[in-house]
Amino acid sequence: MSNSNPIGFFDSGVGGTSIWKEVIQLLPNENSIYLSDSKNAPYGEKPIAEIIALSKKNTEKLIEMGCKIIVVACNTATTNAIQILRQTYSIPIIGIEPAIKPAALGSQTKSIGILATKGTLSSKLFSKTSELYSQNINIIEVVGNGLVSLIEQGKQNSPEIKEVLYTLLKPMLDAKIDFLVLGCSHYPYLVPALKEILPADVTIIDSGEAVAKQTKKVLLENDLIDTSKKSSNHLLYSNADPKVLENLVRSQQTNLEVLIWIFN
Repeated sequence: MSNSNPIGFFDSGVGGTSIWKEVIQLLPNENSIYLSDSKNAPYGEKPIAEIIALSKKNTEKLIEMGCKIIVVACNTATTNAIQILRQTYSIPIIGIEPAIKPAALGSQTKSIGILATKGTLSSKLFSKTSELYSQNINIIEVVGNGLVSLIEQGKQNSPEIKEVLYTLLKPMLDAKIDFLVLGCSHYPYLVPALKEILPADVTIIDSGEAVAKQTKKVLLENDLIDTSKKSSNHLLYSNADPKVLENLVRSQQTNLEVLIWIFN
């Protein structure tokens, strides 16, 4: 495996680009390949067996494309499939979980909100993490029904999504949360809309920065860091309308040479 081989990413759609963005900012010399499985979004409403099958399919595709490490840029895929992926494939695999720990430790009101998909909130891995940090903390879990589909349509700043968010966040506002944990990689794209609804003293946390740091750590441990000075190469693939993916990436990463392709 060459150090110049790309870092692979996959998600149930465009949302994992929020993770991809953090990783390539921390590791600017690295090449990357991103798979947006938008045709099958959202994973959070699918049976566990199907989530595992899709995760394996995406992992194998990235391995075929020569990736040296894979970032599962999807909370639902991580919480339901990462153990099996690590048992099945020898390549290093990085997962993403809701950042419950910093929220629970930092909360002054002892009340935090978690906005995530059904697939994440109902998983064994999430339950285990939640139990570790829920002592003396009121955790308000809300399934973000409809949010992923709207983001996949490019409607993350629409009146429609703000209306959905008002309804979803009401139990959290009533509980006086001071931290909101975003438990889906699509949800960081909702931060501008969330800030319009939430009080200014509510801290919004996602997992992007932590995942980027863990990716760097694992690359260093495996002697896989790309130390060349060449310009990096980023290939992003979608199996649905690539325009949403392209618009999202272009709005965030105007200084990068990014190629958007279709895959089956």
